[in-house]
Amino acid sequence: MIHKQLAEAIKSSPKLSVKFFQQEASRSEPVRDWLKSLPEDERKAIGEDIKAAQYGWPLGLPLVGHIDGDIWEVRTKLANRIARVLFVVEGESLVLLHGFIKKTQKTPKQELELAKGRLKILRGTK
Repeated sequence: MIHKQLAEAIKSSPKLSVKFFQQEASRSEPVRDWLKSLPEDERKAIGEDIKAAQYGWPLGLPLVGHIDGDIWEVRTKLANRIARVLFVVEGESLVLLHGFIKKTQKTPKQELELAKGRLKILRGTK
């Protein structure tokens, strides 16, 4: 069903651009770096799900879930594990804050706190 939604959405232009959160001092992009560390097939699956969110926003479960405040997650089922990419919508952009492999049923507090900290930096409130 998600792929059908994506196919329909792609017939039009993307509703949002996609940006990677960038660390201030190092200018590194943690989500891009994390993605590069994954096998190619997993990167591709996560990328397709991010693209679905980009073209089909707003979307709901099972692909996109609300986490807390302004933070949302793209949920990707991989062959033998589950990936999450936490993001925020800022204006016309989907900003990727944090990516991780989920090991428990609930999103670990430290993963959410990391995304919240990056959101504060992004918005200049830290």
